[in-house]
Amino acid sequence: MNPEMRQHQDAARALACLDLTDLGDAATAEGALALCVAARAPRKVAAVCLWPRFVALASRELARSGVKVATIANFPSGEEKPASVRATIEKALEDGADEVDVVIPYRHLIAGRKTSTRTLLRTARAAVLPPARLKVILETGAYTVPSLIGDAARIAIEEGADFLKTSTGKSEVSATPPAARLLLEAAKAAGRPVGVKISGGVRSLADATIYLSLADEILGPDFVAPSTFRFGASSLRASLLAALGEDTTREKKRESLAY
Repeated sequence: MNPEMRQHQDAARALACLDLTDLGDAATAEGALALCVAARAPRKVAAVCLWPRFVALASRELARSGVKVATIANFPSGEEKPASVRATIEKALEDGADEVDVVIPYRHLIAGRKTSTRTLLRTARAAVLPPARLKVILETGAYTVPSLIGDAARIAIEEGADFLKTSTGKSEVSATPPAARLLLEAAKAAGRPVGVKISGGVRSLADATIYLSLADEILGPDFVAPSTFRFGASSLRASLLAALGEDTTREKKRESLAY
């Protein structure tokens, strides 16, 4: 395959697995609507990821489109009480969320307090009933010891995570290839289908290609599909559309939504 064809193929694969995301502090209903419009055309993405207060709006806007509605809980601190996290999840699911991205209490885990991490995940798993999906944010950039990332991934899988997600995008260090490799290897060893979501700092096709190659290497090319692999970004979309020969004029206005 020549380089131009390969670039086009990688862009199409990444776009189909993209979660368009607006988790900025200044997020508005108008911005959520614009994100939903972008998610459908000219090429459909996997999901939108929004604050819980916009889930009902997004669910109405994306009904029957095939685009999933994702939201967050315990975000970005990972410090909320399990009861509060459960209440957030239950309300989001009532409003039509298909997926919930939950931040683990990663500071506790780093300090060796695994029980609180398991308790939070069990609470979340009990609330996120199929067909809804639980995506667990590990905040991999916060770990100074790589083995802890692997430990966090294994705990998340043991407690029922459907997806492992690298980052909130709010930390100083977001997704990195070494962290992504650890999550992909944990997914491979899970013994059941577990997806991986790369989020934070992925802004170009060149960035995305690094992670696509890692997924292909570790889990094979079939793993890169919306059901098992995601990118959490918004500004990435413009780069992917440009590689596909699509007009990106309006996409430039959305780059401020990226995290």
